[in-house]
Amino acid sequence: MTVRIAMVVGEASGDQLASHLISAIRARLPDVEFFGIGGPKMVGQGFADWFPSETLAVMGFSDALKRYRELSGIRNTLKKRLLAAPPDIFIGVDAPDFNLDLEADLKARGIPTIHYVSPSIWAWRGGRIKKIRRAVSHILALFPFEPAIYEQAGVPVTYVGHPLADQLPMSPDRNGMRERLGLPATAPVFALLPGSRQGELRFLADVFIQTAGLIREQLPDARFLVPLTTRETRLMFEEALYRCNAHDLPIKLLFGHAQDAMTAADCVLVASGTATLEAALLKRPMVIAYKLSPFSHFLMKRMGYLPYVGLPNILASRFVVPEFIQKEATPEKLAEALLFQYADKEGRAEIVAEFEKIHLALQQNTAERAASAVLSCLHLQTSSDGLAVA
Repeated sequence: MTVRIAMVVGEASGDQLASHLISAIRARLPDVEFFGIGGPKMVGQGFADWFPSETLAVMGFSDALKRYRELSGIRNTLKKRLLAAPPDIFIGVDAPDFNLDLEADLKARGIPTIHYVSPSIWAWRGGRIKKIRRAVSHILALFPFEPAIYEQAGVPVTYVGHPLADQLPMSPDRNGMRERLGLPATAPVFALLPGSRQGELRFLADVFIQTAGLIREQLPDARFLVPLTTRETRLMFEEALYRCNAHDLPIKLLFGHAQDAMTAADCVLVASGTATLEAALLKRPMVIAYKLSPFSHFLMKRMGYLPYVGLPNILASRFVVPEFIQKEATPEKLAEALLFQYADKEGRAEIVAEFEKIHLALQQNTAERAASAVLSCLHLQTSSDGLAVA
């Protein structure tokens, strides 16, 4: 009998995680069916996409409130469809504000639920653990400090590491990538990553462009790479270039290829999120900047437990790289921090050494470990030929 797996993914980073998991499960269950809400990489793996994942991408509390009715409608439609023809298991990939309620309803009807990517209860909203216990049959945790939190609360959990640590090289080839991108070998190169969501670009595009202008005043040979994930975000950034009268800046826009941009760069200016982890695994010094609506920031600040927001700093339990949040994220401060980082070779070497430690800790053959956990929840095991059997 064909195994049917429903999945919901909320944004580009989740699409990447889920696509590798789909590939690992399909290697053991060739006839498995995947369906739900996914992204283009999942679709490329044979995923049946009922809604595009971009519809779930929200930024902060205020954005979520504005779109509450729309998102609730999508969730209710999806729930009815899943309950009408129940999957063998449901996997929610990140997007906890959308997935946890859906998972609770499905689990209450006897459908096993897996949540892939632990909600950030260690950073804020720790009271959420009760809701997670009610909604989730099993957690797949990406970071080594997370399992203890769930074990203490009685939530089944498996540490799977992070797939990016399996994919990215320990020593990226900066010169080779510059040659591929047509960049001078010795020029100062900065990668600017203002986010994958339109809400992030609304807050950060102008700031990042103005930062680039200030850097070029000090480093006339500087080049800038800006990877953008969608046509919409590319258009928003081009409009920001026009607003900032910055068409003379040597900025190369890339459609995707964020890892290529960071590999070629000396330093990275990045919005908080998964891209900060990518930069760390590529051993690139970075400056982290983030802006939310004032209301979203007020709520997060009140409920926050940690003094940092960037994943590299969270994993190191200290400020390895600087963070500039809200009003602190000015072009002047960001440019000063990036110029200092670029000039400080000894400091950059220390950052790289810390990032190498992080890389080794996260390198766990993630997709295979996650696939094994999913099959275990389905009460399937792997035979000697690598295929799943009951």
